[in-house]
Amino acid sequence: MSDVANPSTPQSEVSESSISQSALSVTQRPRRLRRTEALRRMVRENTLRVEDLIYPLFVMEGEGQREEIPSMPDCYRYTLDLLLTEVQEVYGLGIGAIALFPLIPYDQKDNAGTESYNPNGLIPRAVRAIKQAVPKILVITDVALDPYSSEGHDGIVQDGKILNDETVAVLVKQALVQAEAGADFVAPSDMMDGRVGAIRKALDAEGWINVGILAYSAKYASAYYGPFRDALDSAPKFGDKKTYQMDAANAREAIKEVDLDIAEGADIVMVKPALAYLDIICQIKQHTNLPVAAYNVSGEYAMIKAAAAQGWIDEKKVILETLTSMKRAGADLILTYFAKEVALMLQ
Repeated sequence: MSDVANPSTPQSEVSESSISQSALSVTQRPRRLRRTEALRRMVRENTLRVEDLIYPLFVMEGEGQREEIPSMPDCYRYTLDLLLTEVQEVYGLGIGAIALFPLIPYDQKDNAGTESYNPNGLIPRAVRAIKQAVPKILVITDVALDPYSSEGHDGIVQDGKILNDETVAVLVKQALVQAEAGADFVAPSDMMDGRVGAIRKALDAEGWINVGILAYSAKYASAYYGPFRDALDSAPKFGDKKTYQMDAANAREAIKEVDLDIAEGADIVMVKPALAYLDIICQIKQHTNLPVAAYNVSGEYAMIKAAAAQGWIDEKKVILETLTSMKRAGADLILTYFAKEVALMLQ
């Protein structure tokens, strides 16, 4: 019998038969490990856990009030009494850490941010109350002037410029007041040069050697912060924050900022925002042995909520996929407004 293919056989059939026979000889079949849910779980490279989550919370003056933030559906500003109830609930879900942000009345704001270091101010009172109600939860406090500034900037303003060293002196006072109140970590988010070192030196000098610093090391001048500024009424009154927050086009600069913060005493470094900066998270994770945090910011939250409200996406699946992408990039910890929802999903 001739070895030549039958001339009457269509060329397409010959090709399909050849491809089929070739496939049968494949020895590597990655789909074997995707065949069942049990297999997929067993070989999963990254797993999102409730222990990875830090829950940002907004606190305001008053009593018995909870105000939804219009641009952040299902996120609220709480008066202290209701904040305590929320903290107790999230701790019961397994969330071990919260990050506090204050809505400060305008009549308490000034250019020097003096309310930021008032020992009887909103944040010190909130920290003391939380530590009394839920002693084991970790409380992280924001160190920055923008919630307290009449100008809406993270530093003292003079002639349209942000003063660096004068601002750092105020940030040190703010951090000391927060440590005295019982904060477990202070988190300088201002991006002033040298502030981590100044805060570490002051904390140690006052005996707060166990108070950690979670440094916003690579914080970009991002358009994703809009809803957060609505929540705290902290948008800048002029210009933007590009003279102190990082240029979104830069990656090497993030490594420099991280190195400086580590040298100055940071215990954890952070990338903010997260979703558009997964490459930065990955690079920093490979560069340092310190824990790396990522901030899943308000704009990222709002986009998912808005698309879900239109029925365009499966909200729960997109939330989990988004946060898992941050873990995959290298984040050890994730600050996210989805923390409570995710804790419920993971139960």
